[in-house]
Amino acid sequence: MDVPANLKYTKNHEWALMLKDTAVVGITDYAQHALGDVVFIQLPEIGSRVSKGDSFSAVESVKAASDIYAPVSGEVVEVNTALEDHPERINKSPYGEGWIAKVRIENPSEASGLLSGGDYEELLRGEEAQK
Repeated sequence: MDVPANLKYTKNHEWALMLKDTAVVGITDYAQHALGDVVFIQLPEIGSRVSKGDSFSAVESVKAASDIYAPVSGEVVEVNTALEDHPERINKSPYGEGWIAKVRIENPSEASGLLSGGDYEELLRGEEAQK
């Protein structure tokens, strides 16, 4: 599985690219593999407020539907509307064209609770061992 070192991760398999005051959010390569072919995404509303750990979006695949949880609290300032017509971009490019939303970070200290790339890889090894 691809785990870019420059990103932060959640235990629920979301990733966040931490910029100055904004986090770009998506689901990980592991998550998109587990879901299978993504066929629909419910994007959050621009201007909506999200709280860390709360569901703010959802994806549906040929296998299942899954909530997407906010890695940080803040305001949704942009969504990837291209996913409405091309949800498969989440499968093809989960860390690139498959990003879901940009959230203006309300509390920068919340990022310290996210996993590093190495910590996320360790989490994945543990999950694979339990299968």
